[in-house]
Amino acid sequence: MTTAGDIMHRGARWIPAHETLDRAAQLMRELNVGALPIGDDEDRLCGILTDRDIVVGCVAMGRDPAKVTAGEMARGTPRWIDANADIGDVLGEMQDHQIRRLPVIENKRLVGMISEADLARHLSEGQIASWVGSVYARTGP
Repeated sequence: MTTAGDIMHRGARWIPAHETLDRAAQLMRELNVGALPIGDDEDRLCGILTDRDIVVGCVAMGRDPAKVTAGEMARGTPRWIDANADIGDVLGEMQDHQIRRLPVIENKRLVGMISEADLARHLSEGQIASWVGSVYARTGP
């Protein structure tokens, strides 16, 4: 059985909810990633911050990324998967919620992230096609 832990990218890092978006952008550049899980003061997942969130939700709105925090950008219920979850559960979680990045948690700690690139390296062409079709499916008019 292939698990989330088998396909995840190890070494994912939190951005604290109190950290500013300019620091988040710097960390994204340092880590060469486009998304960071947001952690609250008790190291619980409270959201995911993407590079697009910073640009569209802050900069394009005329807000100062040095004054807006990652926590202010966190919306909705954060999705995650246990490191021991089967790959089918990973795909289901991502498909059901139309998400492209999924934090992997083990013993209540962030241990990795699963992204599109991770899926592409570990899934068959048929599995990838099905996943793409559902995650990128249009919802609404």
